[in-house]
Amino acid sequence: MMKMSEYGKIRKKVKTVLSYIGLSVLSIIWIFPIFWVVLASFREERGSYTSYFFPKGYTINNYVRLLTENSQFYFMKWFGNTFLVAVCTCLISTVFVLSVSFVMSRLRFKMRKPMMNIAMILGMFPGFMSMIAVYYILKGIGISQSLLALILVYSGGAGAGFFVAKGFFDTIPKAIEEAAILEGATKFQVFTKVVLPLSKPIAVYTVLTSFLGPWMDYIFSSVIMGDNYNNYTVALGLSKMLEREFITEYFTQFAAGCVLVSIPIAILFICLQKYYVEGIASGAAKG
Repeated sequence: MMKMSEYGKIRKKVKTVLSYIGLSVLSIIWIFPIFWVVLASFREERGSYTSYFFPKGYTINNYVRLLTENSQFYFMKWFGNTFLVAVCTCLISTVFVLSVSFVMSRLRFKMRKPMMNIAMILGMFPGFMSMIAVYYILKGIGISQSLLALILVYSGGAGAGFFVAKGFFDTIPKAIEEAAILEGATKFQVFTKVVLPLSKPIAVYTVLTSFLGPWMDYIFSSVIMGDNYNNYTVALGLSKMLEREFITEYFTQFAAGCVLVSIPIAILFICLQKYYVEGIASGAAKG
């Protein structure tokens, strides 16, 4: 008879093989739509629908037209608008999130727990519930349909999302900060010269999430920008290509735009993947 230890080893190997097969199938399902969009961006035939998967002809003209033609769609301008809003929002949001997280992790004051509870409750509600009110506030102060309005909207509530970063700061030993204070460092110096250098994973995680929001958002930009075509973001501009009067002619350019928009995000994740995973793991452990 087969020994129990050998049976256990065989069972473990079967589970491992099945796990890899399952992950492989899920990977194919996940990659399939991306691969189709890439193929569509090089497709020579026009139209949004074809009865075949692989194009009959390939061309780079979709990319050339997208980047050079400005008669109907201003992709390069929209790309620049999105990049500007994303970078500004990223800088402001990162400062807000890391500062609030450090304060909530280290300082003790009377309203600390009520403020954390309020932030948690507010985080349960989707942001678009407030978009009409936000639009009228921006309109009232005269900055609606501007890139400044988008930057303020995206970065305004960033400080409320401090829980993951706070969890990371909780893992840093307080003895390091106490030693710095004994050497004469202020709280600000402790934060900037001691804590932040030790917090690269969570800082990278915060930067990436702060950059991704404006880069991919459609709902807020569509409400705030309205018909101001010049200040559209990429997500809002590309969606115009899918309207009934444009989709047949511009669908392949839309696919090319999707590929170009995904490249900066892919590069960021590939370069910073290590810190991103560490930031999530460490922050979630205590957050």
